[in-house]
Amino acid sequence: MIRLSPVRLIGADGEQVGVIDTQEALRMAQEAGLDLVEISPDARPPVCKIMDYGKYKYELSKRDQKGKSSGQELKEIRLGRSIKIDPHDVSIRVNQARRFLMAGHKVQITQRFRGREMAHKQLGEERLIQVCQDLSDVAKIEMAPRGVGRSITLVLAPDKAKIDAIKAQLAKEGKDADEDLEKLEAEVAAQNAADDEVHDDDHDDQDAGKKKTKHRGPKDDRAGNPVDDEVADLLGEL
Repeated sequence: MIRLSPVRLIGADGEQVGVIDTQEALRMAQEAGLDLVEISPDARPPVCKIMDYGKYKYELSKRDQKGKSSGQELKEIRLGRSIKIDPHDVSIRVNQARRFLMAGHKVQITQRFRGREMAHKQLGEERLIQVCQDLSDVAKIEMAPRGVGRSITLVLAPDKAKIDAIKAQLAKEGKDADEDLEKLEAEVAAQNAADDEVHDDDHDDQDAGKKKTKHRGPKDDRAGNPVDDEVADLLGEL
């Protein structure tokens, strides 16, 4: 209930009505089928507006929920299940990381190793360093690459000044910088789940190999993945 009178009234369409008696403001709101809402109670005279109060409260709750959901989170992006990941797939994951960073989130990049790849962890470190360079225009290193079990991880944080400059340029060019985070998160989650599934299959294959030695047939001349060939040269045939 509005106790003070007069009030400074703003009409339903945002027009400035002026300073009027509170009872007159209430009458105008009732005639419009709306409510008289006190929006600046500490002002003198207090500022009131004619509006749909139920709709106003709903929009406020939506705004609060959006603010909470837009808080900074840590997103994980994995560079496949081993260092044999194709360069094109690395590019896809770097782009995903960029989109998360542009939205204000931190990103953890994880490089996994399989079998004897652990003896050549420098290959994974070199890849993570390259990822840092590729994202240096929007990110800064929060945690340098470090080993965790059979993987190496690093954490990148958004560089707010650089990102704000990019968004300002995009706005100047009339381009939309907003990101559909739900779609992006679903894409990355499916990608990570697929990597986990293959990773589990690898463990099953290794366990089966302990029970039975698989007979290797003669090599054929089919073309192989160049990344696989390069790693095979370093590791020897697994």
